[in-house]
Amino acid sequence: MRQQPSNSDLSSGIELGNAMRRCRAAFLGVGLFSAMINVLALTSSIYMLQLYDRVLPSHSVPTLVGLTILMLILFAGYGLLDMVRARVMSRIGLRIDRSLRARVFALVIQLPLRVRGAVDAQQPVRDLDQIRAFLIGSGPIALFDLPWMPLYLGLVYLLHPWLGLLATSGALILIALTVLTELRSRAPMKSAATSATIRQSFGEATRRNAETIQALGMERRMAALWAERTERLLKDQLGATDVAAVYGTLSKVLRLILQSAILGLGAYLVVIGKATAGVMIAASILTSRALAPIEVAIANWRSFISARQASGRLSKLLASLPSRDETMVLPAPVGSVEVENLWVTAPGDQKPIVLSVSFAVAAGAGLGIIGPSASGKTTLARALVGAWLPLRGTIRLDGATLDQWSPEALGRHIGYLPQDIELFEGTVAANIARFELNPDPSKIIAAAQQAGVHEMILRQPDGYETRIGEGGAALSAGQRQRIALARALFGDPFLVVLDEPNSNLDAEGDAALTRAIQGIRKRNGVVIVIAHRPSALIGIDQLLVLGHGQAQAFGVKEEVLRRLAAPEAQAASGRLKIIGEAGRGGG
Repeated sequence: MRQQPSNSDLSSGIELGNAMRRCRAAFLGVGLFSAMINVLALTSSIYMLQLYDRVLPSHSVPTLVGLTILMLILFAGYGLLDMVRARVMSRIGLRIDRSLRARVFALVIQLPLRVRGAVDAQQPVRDLDQIRAFLIGSGPIALFDLPWMPLYLGLVYLLHPWLGLLATSGALILIALTVLTELRSRAPMKSAATSATIRQSFGEATRRNAETIQALGMERRMAALWAERTERLLKDQLGATDVAAVYGTLSKVLRLILQSAILGLGAYLVVIGKATAGVMIAASILTSRALAPIEVAIANWRSFISARQASGRLSKLLASLPSRDETMVLPAPVGSVEVENLWVTAPGDQKPIVLSVSFAVAAGAGLGIIGPSASGKTTLARALVGAWLPLRGTIRLDGATLDQWSPEALGRHIGYLPQDIELFEGTVAANIARFELNPDPSKIIAAAQQAGVHEMILRQPDGYETRIGEGGAALSAGQRQRIALARALFGDPFLVVLDEPNSNLDAEGDAALTRAIQGIRKRNGVVIVIAHRPSALIGIDQLLVLGHGQAQAFGVKEEVLRRLAAPEAQAASGRLKIIGEAGRGGG
């Protein structure tokens, strides 16, 4: 049955929040630095106040020199603390990235296997990048400075109540602009994020199918679709940018007007004898400092919204695909593979593709699975190796269900050759060894020899160290399939599932495949082969026939084939052509 989240998984939805809380001490440090920085930021106002009200009337050069030296020392401290604060924020972003990157990469792998339909598996990576980029930017710094705005406004009130009222009015208008920025930018930013995901998915699809597009003359049409998606993205981004630009400009202009208005009001107070020139200048500087965090916040509102949306998406995905608890290490399976009342659907779907399939094979057995296209063969293969979760029923190795192993532990006992071969950029040896760190070279060579590909590898430019390029582009389809077979055999796994393993093989490759199947059985492993071509079934002894997702027959290969050949059996099964069917199996 489908894996249920464990008790520890119930908190997986707050993994991002937990990562933030683990940085609590660093955030407190940033808050402390911000307090000291904002106190030191008063230096300019106090210095100007002293110059106008003490130095100029007294014409005292020593006082000027003393005040200037003190000002320089205080500003040096201000700059040092500001630099340290920025560096600490950068480290916070890095620490959060390190805390979540393994889980985020797990999402990249799990999303296509658990979520229905087209999904942008790279979105969690971009979301984490967005959160980290926001944390190391100037936006969070403005949030730490905002609580100090009342201090500056209070000091302006102390200089003169009229000046304080004017500064407070300007602050309230800027806060209103901030709220409007939030309300007006939320929808455009969400639309821009959706458009970016759609374009990214389309671009990835065209990259994967570049050969088909070129061969079928579809480039111009694909370019038109790309332009359409790009235009939509640019339109949405332009809407979000316009909102940020409008309110950012308004806040900047308002702050300039307010700063000048403070000077004007201060000058009036000086004229009527209610204030000094120093008060006028100090009030202008304090007001500017009080309103600066709001202006910075508005200027960074777009990145703030993006980070908030990224945080929401990432938290939702982390909750929907929780991490697993560590499982107890089980002994390696050596006895049997049992499938009982197995129902399987595509990820995120409820319509079953495989329905109530049951069978058991013992160590040393070879099982062939045959049936027409879309009969559920490939779906069954994906369930057998743990890639797709069953809707109902169980798959057991030596009595233990697959979810009793961690994916890494289970992978050591499983060999899998999918229909669509995917190799990774790297060396031939690394691909065969499943990118293990410091693998045993003898195991790599043994797997290659079992797959009958050792000699072919030695003929490559650098032998086992030959780099194959992305997707194995440097190899032919047959070479990729045989190297993928060697990867499936690496480490002598107990259960080996081969889905259309000879679709790209010549006669020599077919013979090597048969020897590999016989080798698995000889060492008391279990091999399951899904095939349309009869040559792939030479080395197996049992046969399972699927039709419409259900088991039509199961037993010794010769007996099943004999029953299928009977006219009444063909009529009962709807005259399905089982062996030698053209095309490749869907299902």
